[in-house]
Amino acid sequence: MQIFSTFEHSSYLELALSALKEIGIGNQNILAVPLNNRTEERKLFDSLHRSDGVSLFDKGAALAVAFSVIGTSVGFVLDWGPIYWGLIAGTIGFLLGFIIDLFIFKVFHKRKRLLRGKKSEVILVIECPKEQAEKVEKILWDHLAMGVAKVEA
Repeated sequence: MQIFSTFEHSSYLELALSALKEIGIGNQNILAVPLNNRTEERKLFDSLHRSDGVSLFDKGAALAVAFSVIGTSVGFVLDWGPIYWGLIAGTIGFLLGFIIDLFIFKVFHKRKRLLRGKKSEVILVIECPKEQAEKVEKILWDHLAMGVAKVEA
């Protein structure tokens, strides 16, 4: 039986490996594969086929509506009239919201990722007899595995 699990690269992984060796799982039956971290920056603009869930449009749209309403109201007493001032204020609101979102994404989220020091994960593959599968799974969960799966070989 093969058991797959994922761990963060931490001391809990080492503790899990030593616990597995204590119950009789040998080095030849354990495969640990570290995953590489992403080296390239994430793309800011989404395409039709790829989206990362980060939107730079939301605050811009909300501020465009708010600014255009205020600009239209003020435009009744200004020279160019409410339509032009509503469009000008809406454009300014959208650009302001877009710049705020861009700043938050580029500065704060990048700083958060650097501070967290996100480490890559390790995939652990263990081959063991069916009788030991429950023990091995319990050891992996006890040592803070992120996920565990069993496959009969």
